[in-house]
Amino acid sequence: MTDFSGKTAIITGAGTGIGRAITLALIARGCAVGLNDINPDRIHTFGEEIASLGGRVMAMQGDVCNRFQASALIETTREKFGRVHYLINTAGVYKSGAVSGVDEWDWRRQLDVNLTGAFFCSQLLGRVMGDEGGGVILNFAQSAKTFDSGIGYIASKGGLIAMSKQLAREFAPKNIRVNLISVGDITDNDLPTPANNYLGRVGTPDDVANMALFLLSERANFITGAVIPVDGGVD
Repeated sequence: MTDFSGKTAIITGAGTGIGRAITLALIARGCAVGLNDINPDRIHTFGEEIASLGGRVMAMQGDVCNRFQASALIETTREKFGRVHYLINTAGVYKSGAVSGVDEWDWRRQLDVNLTGAFFCSQLLGRVMGDEGGGVILNFAQSAKTFDSGIGYIASKGGLIAMSKQLAREFAPKNIRVNLISVGDITDNDLPTPANNYLGRVGTPDDVANMALFLLSERANFITGAVIPVDGGVD
């Protein structure tokens, strides 16, 4: 059980799903968190929940694909907690539908949030991390094999995989590790749900959070530029 006391993480898309699970796991291990979500009620309610548990938290509503709002998230977190050690980019949007019916706004929105938002946060915080001794960046994608449609999401996440590898290459001299977790079918439902993978079940956000904590920890110090599946085994 890694101790994250004295560390600080910024987590985008923290109000639900994987982002929420990683936040709770880090808080339980002493980490301070700067939280972001597009939904103001959701993120502030979550922030109050963490504070009531004694966690150190800064919760801010914002759109990560707006460069100024991404910068405000980083600077406000640094003002409150000092150095930021981890960036966890879980903010994302998905729109289903066949290629022939994709709306331009939906296409651009998925690219903006899933790819550009992660770029802004990684670029802005990477500069600071490099000046302060290093850090860890985690991104998230999902295998295209798990989708029957949703080309905007698939394209944006494919770009995110490539971008993560390039970030790892360029940030390595600054002692910043960058990895990506490729998830399978994930649900918040506690009931076991059959799935088309080796293990035969749908995963949970906690399954992903367990891998995230390992990759953030010093035990993963020799892992960067990796795409690591947490999908129950998918061909």
